Order: sequence, then structure tokens, then C-alpha cells
Amino acid sequence: MKTQKNLFERVCSFENLYESYLKARRGKNDSGEVLKFTYCLENNLITLQTELQSQTYRTGKYRHFTVFEPKKREISALPFRDRVVHHAVCGIIEPIFEETFIFDSYACRKGKGTHAGANRMQSFLRKNAKDSFALKCDIKHYFPSVDHKTLKKMLRDKIADKKLLALLDHLVDSSGGEKGIPIGNLTSQLFANVYLNKLDRFVKQKLKAKHYIRYMDDFIMLSNSKKQLQCWKGQIMQFLHSIKLEFSKKKTNVFPISTGVDFLGYMLFAFHRLIRKSTVKRFLQGIKAKIRHYISKEISFEKLMESFTSWEAYLGHGNSHALKKSIYRSCFKNVF
Repeated sequence: MKTQKNLFERVCSFENLYESYLKARRGKNDSGEVLKFTYCLENNLITLQTELQSQTYRTGKYRHFTVFEPKKREISALPFRDRVVHHAVCGIIEPIFEETFIFDSYACRKGKGTHAGANRMQSFLRKNAKDSFALKCDIKHYFPSVDHKTLKKMLRDKIADKKLLALLDHLVDSSGGEKGIPIGNLTSQLFANVYLNKLDRFVKQKLKAKHYIRYMDDFIMLSNSKKQLQCWKGQIMQFLHSIKLEFSKKKTNVFPISTGVDFLGYMLFAFHRLIRKSTVKRFLQGIKAKIRHYISKEISFEKLMESFTSWEAYLGHGNSHALKKSIYRSCFKNVF
């Protein structure tokens, strides 16, 4: 397998660091941390460059917090200067790994995403009428379970630059322990895809599964044989064990596709898609809370409509005309 060398200097170049600064600050121009870094931008970038080139760079302190939507997750956030470094690294190494990824991996990749993944799944359901069953899988505690030693070996499959590998090792180990990559790091998104690319290749090349889609740690396979899917499930379980992962038993099952495929926030059928009931419930709770804040003058009408517009766009990707009318009637009767 071909490995890449002479990458470290590209990561450390002032031009790359400046471009990475622009990417890292996108949408956060008013943040105090960003403004402070920008105030002495040239000096801060030169300092980062010097630390990287001399291999004295060390990751700053993580800030940890919990989010509860759409599910409970522990998020780890780094100082802005570290986010610049992560962009600098990903900008150079992501294209190297991108060319190894299969077409039907949809998380954290340019031109992919949830809507593209949902569209692709529906195309499978429409064009392959013989596929009457689906195997839906979820990996248990994926991000906290990524094994550092295994990940480092996978990075070495494509990269041979010793200085860059030392930096990558530091980024992998920055959160401590021998397992886990922090949700919230840009590099974690790339590392997560690199790690499960081995699974993608196993499914496509060894199992010869034609209709397979993965979005981060969720993946679905279709077949006309329930027995075949159960067999694949066992083989995938063994493969996951080899890379120190395991299924979430509650979220892994075989079912007939006639009942709909619950994937990427929608209930997907061949010719239509519905919004998940849990998603509707979560939206109603959120928008009603925002309306209460608006009525008590805690937020502006513009802020209220920002929240609704983003959800309306999401609903627009499903067959939800009646649902939107119902939401307007029930939620906005005290607003207009």
C-alpha cells in the first residue's frame, strides 16, 4: 500500500495555518476567544508554526459539556488555537484518506451528509424490489471505544512521514487513556471515518454486499434473504471484535423493509419519507419553549423564526405538508 511522505512541512506552512484559521473562525467571528486570537493574528500563527516545527506543540485543556439533543452526548471542546491546528492537519491528510473511502459512507464528507444518505437509501429501495429485508446496525459507544493503538496503525497504512505521525499520535492521545476520541474535535470526525473504513471494505470486498450505507456508526444493509443478513450480522460482529468494537444489541436488528427503514432522522419508504415521531416530539417541545420566551419578551420575533425556519427546512425533505399545517395551527395561534 502506497504511503505518503513529506507532509509535515505542508501542515506547518504559514499559508496552511492562515487558511486553517479562516476555516476555524467561520461562524464564530464574534467569539471573544476568536477576537483575542485575531488581535495578534500574525504573532499567534507564527508561534503555532514554531511549536509545530520544533515538535513542542501540546494540546490545550479540553472543556467538557453535555448535550441532550438528539441524544445525550459528552462533548469536548478545545481552545481556538488548537482548532486551528486540527484544521491544518485535516486540510492536508483528509484528501489522502478520502480517496480510500467507499462511495456510500455519508458522514462528515464533502458532497455527502444526511440528505444525500437518505436519498441513496431510497434509491436502493426503489431500484431493488427483490431486497425485502434490512439489517440495521449501531456500534456501541463508538467514539469512546476507538482504540488508540489500532487507530494509529490505520493512520500508518497511508502516512509514512515520521514528524506528522508524531503529531497525529499526540492528537489521538490528547484526551488521555488508551481508548476514545473526543466528540467535538475536527480530527475525530476524520479519524472515525478512517477507523470504520476497514469495516466498509470488509462489507464490500469480503461479504460482497451490494446495498450498504454507513453514516458514522450507523449502517444498513439490504438483502432478499433474512438468513443472509443474519449470517452477515455474525461475520460483522466478529470483524468488529478484531478492531475492538461491538454492536449495540438494542439497536441492531433485521426487519422487513415494508415497515419502513428508520435512518438519518426519517422513516424511509421507496417512494416517500416520513418524519420520525421522536423528532416531531422533540421539535414541538423546543418550539413551544421558544414561543413562551417570545411571549415573555425574552427573545425577538426574528430569533423565534430562525428556530422555526431551520426545522421547516428539515421537514421539507419529508412528506410533511399536513404535519407543517398542524404545527402552524397548534403552535403559532398565540403568535400571529
